[in-house]
Amino acid sequence: MINLTVTAASGDDFDLLAELNRQLIEDEKHDNPMNTEQLKERMKLFLEGEYRAYLFTESGEVKGYALVHHGRNPLYLRQFFICRNSRRQGFGRAAFTTLAAFLGTGRLDIDVLYWNERARSFWKSLGFKERSIHMRLEP
Repeated sequence: MINLTVTAASGDDFDLLAELNRQLIEDEKHDNPMNTEQLKERMKLFLEGEYRAYLFTESGEVKGYALVHHGRNPLYLRQFFICRNSRRQGFGRAAFTTLAAFLGTGRLDIDVLYWNERARSFWKSLGFKERSIHMRLEP
């Protein structure tokens, strides 16, 4: 049985959050060119503002993280990541439901990259509905 704990990340977690964010970018094939040090600095800026990061742990082992913008209504789940060795075992669903309970809300916005079919299916299985399509013009 999965028994996840959600804790608010602190300044001691910047290196970990940057590395997890790097893995997220890599896994979702995002075009973000930032290196781990740049991601760390960006995470610091996020957390100095209206964002909060949360770590998902089980028996002291980090299973993933989430980055939530608390300055929006509904709350905006900017980043959600489950560690590679913990995927397809129920940790994603458990992490999300635990996070929603921790935040005291059942209403959240997310963005999912269009080509990430597995992520889109995952979020739909949790009850999320598609509401818009974000488009970009590239040279």
